Amino acid sequence: MNSCPPYSSLGGPDFLTVEEAAVLLRVNRKTLYEAIRLGQVPGVMRLGRVLRIRRSTLVEWQSGNSGPALGEKS
Repeated sequence: MNSCPPYSSLGGPDFLTVEEAAVLLRVNRKTLYEAIRLGQVPGVMRLGRVLRIRRSTLVEWQSGNSGPALGEKS
């Protein structure tokens, strides 16, 4: 049985932790948690108390994001 996480065609895991997503977006982890709380980040899945973010959705959103910067009020 394979114990490795599934990887996307983007060369990384399909789902990221908040810490991994913050590194990818080059933002502070606390800033990303606040943006998630405000519903500003797509592709977020909550599994109990654990948050995971779909990598492909995040990458697509990052390149086409025309809304306010993370952490800013709209």
